Amino acid sequence: MSKGKVVLAYSGGLDTSVILKWLQDQGYEVICFIADVGQNDDFEAARVKASSLGATKVYVEDLRKEFVTDFIFPAVKVNAIYESRYLLGTSLARPCIARRQIQIAIAEEAQFVSHGATGKGNDQVRFELTFYALAPNIQVIAPWRDNSFIESFKGRSDLLAYARAKGIAMPSGDKPPYSMDDNLMHISYESGDLEDPASAPQETIYTKTDPRESWPDTPETVRIEFRDGTPVKASSQATGESHTDPLELYLFLNQVAKRHGIGRVDIVENRFVGIKSRGVYETPGATILRCAHIDIEGVAMDREVMRLRDMLSPKFSELVYNGFWFAPEMDFLLAAVDKSQELIDGWVDVVCFKSNCMAVARSSPTSLYSADLSSMENVDGYQPSDAGGFIRINAVRLKAHRKILLATDRERLASAAPIGTTYAAVLESDKTDKMAKKYYC
Repeated sequence: MSKGKVVLAYSGGLDTSVILKWLQDQGYEVICFIADVGQNDDFEAARVKASSLGATKVYVEDLRKEFVTDFIFPAVKVNAIYESRYLLGTSLARPCIARRQIQIAIAEEAQFVSHGATGKGNDQVRFELTFYALAPNIQVIAPWRDNSFIESFKGRSDLLAYARAKGIAMPSGDKPPYSMDDNLMHISYESGDLEDPASAPQETIYTKTDPRESWPDTPETVRIEFRDGTPVKASSQATGESHTDPLELYLFLNQVAKRHGIGRVDIVENRFVGIKSRGVYETPGATILRCAHIDIEGVAMDREVMRLRDMLSPKFSELVYNGFWFAPEMDFLLAAVDKSQELIDGWVDVVCFKSNCMAVARSSPTSLYSADLSSMENVDGYQPSDAGGFIRINAVRLKAHRKILLATDRERLASAAPIGTTYAAVLESDKTDKMAKKYYC
């Protein structure tokens, strides 16, 4: 008798194929779900393989467009970046995939969902927090945390032996030298010789950016248009090619960035589970989009709104990285970000060249920039003499602080004076301070 239905996130690879058969051995009816988020996979071959291994149903879902509109573009609007360098390509894909997996589980009235994420990584957290947020009563089978599974499969040789016994088609060729996660936003490389942070990656590792020797010697300019902070059009000034469909727009920018080697990052990051890991990433199109979006905000966003939004960006990135996309705090942040993006309209020209991109021109119908106010010659509406009062007002507390320091015992200051602070300045200039007391206090 079946223990119930389980919807398995299936890739067609060795691990998830073994998990499929293992679940069947445990007495479950397995429905396979294959998510297309833009990775370079043969989805038809994976579908046929899952069916041949006994999956009662196989869903192959094209999630590329919703990945762009529902996850990548909101991240662009908040200028999301984790630990100052990682643009969250894997982190953003996981809730997109897990959301559809739960939708299928509900439609199929399945009691269980399963995935092939390891017990040491972030992905197990990202998948399962989404599962529980969207279907609180769902039960999760995580084989790589199951003691009996781990005992049976202590290494790749055990997986291969089981695959042979169960008639699972074996992967041809050598095992890939790295653990990779691929989608239309990025590709990541981990493990292998990359586990030594002192070891530089080989140029041959890169797949979403062209080799250095092929990067063009001529810069390429792309224009990106925004409405309410969302990219709505991208075009090449050289070829005239342009796209307004979100998915096509994004894929176009990926190709431009690929030609010019844009979007490579090599970092050691902090996983949510408490482990540091080294990763090499390629995030081509998003790197251009982030450059352009930051620039259009420069002319169209109010200063204080920008400061508040910039305070929210690190928290947003942390929540995405840690798997809390479907959480009340994320709902709050997304609402705040959307409000900050109202009337962030206009276009930005970005020059792409030799692994770099730079915004060089911009225009916005809602621009807060005034050439007249910024001019060193035209003073209409702004009197330079007004700046004197502005400076004096801001100096009031600085003067008061200086008086307090001058009146404080020098030994007390010495015990609490880091080099370069106003405390140290008092200690280093007692002679000058005598004169300061006489003339300036």
